[in-house]
Amino acid sequence: MTEARPEQHRVRISDPQVMRALAHPARMAIIEHLSAVEGGATATECAEIAGLSPSATSYHLRELAKFGLVQQAPGRGDARERVWQAVNPSYSVEAAPDADPDTRAAEAALVEAHLVRDAQRVRDWMRRAPDEPREWYEATWLSDSVLLLTAEELVELNEAVRALTSRYRQRNRTEPPVGARKVAVQYRAMPID
Repeated sequence: MTEARPEQHRVRISDPQVMRALAHPARMAIIEHLSAVEGGATATECAEIAGLSPSATSYHLRELAKFGLVQQAPGRGDARERVWQAVNPSYSVEAAPDADPDTRAAEAALVEAHLVRDAQRVRDWMRRAPDEPREWYEATWLSDSVLLLTAEELVELNEAVRALTSRYRQRNRTEPPVGARKVAVQYRAMPID
């Protein structure tokens, strides 16, 4: 059986500069990758994920480091190789309800960048789906449900979803079972009226 690593504390980001730094597709890909891999990754390894050159990726890594989101990791034995790691593998963006317009705009830009990425993942899946193995095609679930909840019930639901998914997070699985693949799970819960 696979042992799960303990979930680390989620860092709340409320600084508009940090939000703007994260609202870049390559940086989101880099942070996601570094948050998932044990021991960190080099700029060259991150470049493959971000779809950039290693030198462009190094620039983005240095920018993320300026805001305390990534740091150099212990080396792998080759002094020429710089390894990077996420400072914390779990972030949430939370501007205060009474935040200034600049902070609100930065939060909106970051959320929009995530929505664009998430929508692209769905489009990519739909394009690939006919060529995927039947078991993966049938296991995929795209759903939209309207629930009737109080604010307290919504908090309870969110905590239950977090608890359910945490054991499957890539960074928490030391030995995933054979056949495991990365799966993007997008969960959104907000009032619509």
